[in-house]
Amino acid sequence: MDQETLTQGERTKTEITQVAYRLFLEQGYHGTSMRQIAQKSDIALGGIYNHFESKEQIFTDVIVAHHPYFEVIPALQAAQGETVEEFVRDAAGRLVSNMDDRLDFLKLMFIELVEFNGQHIPQIFDIFFPEVLEFARRFTSDRSELREIPAPILVRAFIGMFFSYFMTEILIGQYMPSEMSENTMDYFIDIYLHGVMVN
Repeated sequence: MDQETLTQGERTKTEITQVAYRLFLEQGYHGTSMRQIAQKSDIALGGIYNHFESKEQIFTDVIVAHHPYFEVIPALQAAQGETVEEFVRDAAGRLVSNMDDRLDFLKLMFIELVEFNGQHIPQIFDIFFPEVLEFARRFTSDRSELREIPAPILVRAFIGMFFSYFMTEILIGQYMPSEMSENTMDYFIDIYLHGVMVN
């Protein structure tokens, strides 16, 4: 929504969410107080409760607003390829270019997993799952190249392949020897498509 079309209340709520987002990244969820969010948002502490029932509701809004869904789904929808392999390589390349600068999301997900035991993940999943199913439909439109594996499992494995690449790049990428870092995504895709066994 355009900032100019927002009501004053909507602008205040957006500002609170943005301030909380920055504080959660810096301090974690439990390390951030409602008082800090109010002070940084330049509103009275009681004013926050006109927009949010609790700090957890703010966190839920933050994690939904900053989910990479908004970059990932358009990237997947734009993927092209005449063959399954071309399509998968193009989709993976688009994901990598869109997620390279999203360390913030990784931090938010660690907060979600460590401090909330993943309790908000179903809500996030409900938002993007229909779009992922559409990607699965495109992925499997020509079954002649694919084994008899359910489309949702193929997509789940694709997302798992991508996140294993992304996580290892973030966590140990700078420490890896060249033989572990050259053409890495190409190898991940090869393993995804063909496995590791010689046929």
